[in-house]
Amino acid sequence: MLRLLQTKILIAILAALGILAGAAIYQRYEAHKAAVQLEQFRRQVEQNKKQHNSAASNEGNTWRSYVP
Repeated sequence: MLRLLQTKILIAILAALGILAGAAIYQRYEAHKAAVQLEQFRRQVEQNKKQHNSAASNEGNTWRSYVP
């Protein structure tokens, strides 16, 4: 009887450890996914900045060559 109880406790402990390990792995995965999305967003912002700045730098040239 005692052996059966010890076996059940051992199985319960192993199951709890498995759940905790799964939760830790999932948290790490979600953190990595969030970091990738943040990096993509940062790159998009930088790309938009470059496009905006290039248009602004060419604006003076278009007004100089404008003939009414």
